[in-house]
Amino acid sequence: MLTECLIVVFSPLLAAIIAGLGKKLVGRAGAHSITIIAVAVSFFTSLLIAKQMLLDKSLPMQLDMTLYTWAAIEPLRFQVGFLLDSLTVLMMCVVTFVSWMVHIYTIGYMHEDPGYQRFFSYISLFTFAMLMLVMSNNFLQLFFGWEAVGLVSYLLIGFWFKRESAIFANLKAFLVNRVGDFGFLLGISAVLMVFGTLDYLPVFQKAPGVAAANPMIEIIAGHEWSAFTVIGILLFIGAMGKSAQVPLHVWLPDSMEGPTPISALIHAATMVTAGVFMVARMSPLFEYSDTALAFIMTIGAATCFLMGLVGIVQNDIKRVVAYSTLSQLGYMVTALGVSAYAAGIFHLMTHAFFKALLFLGAGSVIIAMHHEQDIRQMGGLRKYMPITYITMLLGSLALIGFPFFSGFYSKDTIIEAVHLSNLPGANIAYWLILGSVFVTALYSFRMFFLVFHTKERMDEHTRSHLHESPMVVWLPLVLLAIPSVVIGAWFMGPVFGDFFNGVIYVLPEHGVMKTLAEEFHGPVAMALHGFTATPFYLAIAGVVVAYVFYVLKPSLAETVRKIFSPLYTVLVNKYGFDAFNQTVIAGGTRGIGRLFWHVGDEKLIDGLIVNGSAKTVGFSAKVLRHLQSGYVYHYAFAMITGLLALTLWLMVRG
Repeated sequence: MLTECLIVVFSPLLAAIIAGLGKKLVGRAGAHSITIIAVAVSFFTSLLIAKQMLLDKSLPMQLDMTLYTWAAIEPLRFQVGFLLDSLTVLMMCVVTFVSWMVHIYTIGYMHEDPGYQRFFSYISLFTFAMLMLVMSNNFLQLFFGWEAVGLVSYLLIGFWFKRESAIFANLKAFLVNRVGDFGFLLGISAVLMVFGTLDYLPVFQKAPGVAAANPMIEIIAGHEWSAFTVIGILLFIGAMGKSAQVPLHVWLPDSMEGPTPISALIHAATMVTAGVFMVARMSPLFEYSDTALAFIMTIGAATCFLMGLVGIVQNDIKRVVAYSTLSQLGYMVTALGVSAYAAGIFHLMTHAFFKALLFLGAGSVIIAMHHEQDIRQMGGLRKYMPITYITMLLGSLALIGFPFFSGFYSKDTIIEAVHLSNLPGANIAYWLILGSVFVTALYSFRMFFLVFHTKERMDEHTRSHLHESPMVVWLPLVLLAIPSVVIGAWFMGPVFGDFFNGVIYVLPEHGVMKTLAEEFHGPVAMALHGFTATPFYLAIAGVVVAYVFYVLKPSLAETVRKIFSPLYTVLVNKYGFDAFNQTVIAGGTRGIGRLFWHVGDEKLIDGLIVNGSAKTVGFSAKVLRHLQSGYVYHYAFAMITGLLALTLWLMVRG
């Protein structure tokens, strides 16, 4: 099995090296061929492992394998290895499949770009980094994958490095993630301090005993916190950066500066899912701190609702989908906070398919519109792009949680789990994510109607060239649309069953998923009941409002905007997070730097110490040189004066 794991992980890495370094050797066709084949090999090998472990039961449900020891400082050993279980296998299949679709799609989207081979090298490397993260069996390797996806995302967001906006966006993503990663590294250090190891299984096995001892960590002199609370919050700060939770969410909308395929890969299956996966993996630690769980739930619910509202006022098609990602990540994180880890991972999986579909569909529209991204300049595209239209409709229905679609099963499970939770603040979180159902439907179908319905608003030249995207673009849309519709119903049973047994740990008092499982009577019954539930009516209300405001009576939208202009301004300015960061944090840091430069460097070091010492020596020499007159009688006078002074001093002492 170690051989299969190595194939899954290192096939994309080898392909990335060949595509990136062998530019003249492999050429453009060679670059996309070798990377697509490599990711396909990873996907099918992942499926084989899943079959052997989950269906055939020919493999143990948990395999901990060590590849080699990187360093040993006895008794601590830093190792590289793999942990295979149901959670790992699920993530492997999702990451490799979505990445494979993105690789195929990229052939059509990037075919005219001069950086074609470099892009394929980067996205294949991105896949390798994410696989190293999800397959790791220890915190050290987790951190390696964590930082690797951050590095490659920096390269991909700034792929068009001649654009100032792209350079600003990738630097912003890099710096914001450094804030989260600092907390994450402190959390890993706290794990090492409390448990004495960085390997997952020993840490998880020791957790109940350590929790019984209730160790404390002194954060501030005289103030002790539960070690599990400190570890949980610090680890989650890392997740806030990677999975873009308020206030560390600001980098994700700007990541749209990268090419559309990488937007799909970042938002659907790689970087932003890393934080959600990590918290689910660390459930044996988070379960012992209600404080950490409540913190996670609060941040997730706030992100879900607030970022969804911002999506309503966005006019760039990719940014609408980007704020949708922020809101959906909020759903996942809220689920983690109420210990519904299985529901959070379930939504991660379903979201990966329909969000990749929506991003790639948006890219198909952008290609047809000659790279116009403003939805106010579109309209009526359904008759020109029927395949893109149908697949994006299916993706949008999955996103709003329409019954029988994949998003319905995962999203409604999260809403019900939060409703059942007894954590402090769970009631407020419930109303926030329930309100987000209406908001999601409103911004999703606002975009859908403005792009594919309403009157045509593009210029005549663009209209004359409108047509469906080539097969290499629409085929991944069709392949992603299938799981966007059916994967939820197919996976609903295992989520409520024993799929995550022995992998995700939940204390009895947090057993909201167990309560839901007792009420589950099959995916069909759940979907039929969904037609009578509150989320369905909220979703329909959002669609109806979008249709009335943007198709039937477009003037209403402008009227409402004027009535609620203060709120509109707040939303357009994204609650002032960017302004605050640019003015206070970035501006303040530069101001401190200028202060140290002018006062510390120029005046103190250069002026006082360096130049000051030179001036002191110069002044002293200027004064002392008057003693060197060159006249003998001056020197004789000085000698006699000195002798008299010495004699006088000796007499006084005597």
